[in-house]
Amino acid sequence: MKRLFKAALLVAVIALSANSASAQGLKDAYKKYFTIGVAVNPRNISTPEHIEIIKANFNSITAENVMKPGEMHPREGVWNFEQADAVANFCRENGIKLRGHCLVWHSQFANWMFTDENGQPVSKEVFYERLKDHIFTVVNRYKDIIYCWDVVNEAMSDTPGKDYEGSFRNSRLYQLCGDEFIAKAFEYAHEADPKALLFYNDYNAANPHKTEYIYNMVKKMQEQGVPITGIGMQGHYNIYDNPKWENFEAAIQKYSELVDNIHITELDMRVNHEAGGQLQFSREGAEITPEIKKMQEDRYAEMFEIMRKYKKVIKNVTFWNLGDRDSWLGARNYPLLWDENYQVKDVYYVVRDFKKNKKK
Repeated sequence: MKRLFKAALLVAVIALSANSASAQGLKDAYKKYFTIGVAVNPRNISTPEHIEIIKANFNSITAENVMKPGEMHPREGVWNFEQADAVANFCRENGIKLRGHCLVWHSQFANWMFTDENGQPVSKEVFYERLKDHIFTVVNRYKDIIYCWDVVNEAMSDTPGKDYEGSFRNSRLYQLCGDEFIAKAFEYAHEADPKALLFYNDYNAANPHKTEYIYNMVKKMQEQGVPITGIGMQGHYNIYDNPKWENFEAAIQKYSELVDNIHITELDMRVNHEAGGQLQFSREGAEITPEIKKMQEDRYAEMFEIMRKYKKVIKNVTFWNLGDRDSWLGARNYPLLWDENYQVKDVYYVVRDFKKNKKK
């Protein structure tokens, strides 16, 4: 009888262990490697089903849109804090770290900063006064919960250039200030919160010419004393060959010469041949055949294998949206680990259960 009892107890323990392992979320699976984040919208943090997924799987959150300058500060003296506060409070209540995104971006920017009350261009000195006020107000409001900021977003060009000046996006920011606006933004952010990690964030950061652009800019800025302490590599990739994994790995190695913190900030894996953060793209992907499905699973598996290899410098990986319905790419690009109905896909288990899936 005792032997039968011990055998039954052993089976129960094994079963409990198996259930516990199968119930772990992404953040648990990767706790020895890096934090796992997700970009959220207001619906995600107010829908019980979404909240359950977030709490089980993620230990870092990014506000997808509601903390961008144009959303928070649409006019001089006018602030929209309600939705940003809701994200911050959700993180506070649930003990989840918050990534700040973003303080300066040429798109969704507070464009009123460039002109006076008559619509005439202001000097860069006036612009800097306004920018500093914006950064100080936002950073101080959330400094208790935000552990890092994407300070400047997408300032480098996609086009191969011949010199340092040609490596910058010819934005309204650059036209007024040259590359000085990057330095000023980081200096203001650091002054407002000396403890926060401060990131330069960009897409196509693994494409060789853009890797050089980013590396050269950050290196120059750091040599001038600008407090850039991290590099964000937006992960807007596809299931084919963008990026080539050898370029992805080479970029990580190169950036790690400058910073100790690399974040993969905006991860999605679309099923067509497009990639990058450009705002013009097809919202229709390929038909999801078994072959396409397997290609996506393999690409995600290969990418996470590389990132685990560089766990000493890669400190966070953030998926850009929760489910396919939320994705800026559209549900038909099938880019994430949950589908448009927030049902988990097989690719989720490929990412989460890498130890089980590892070839022996």
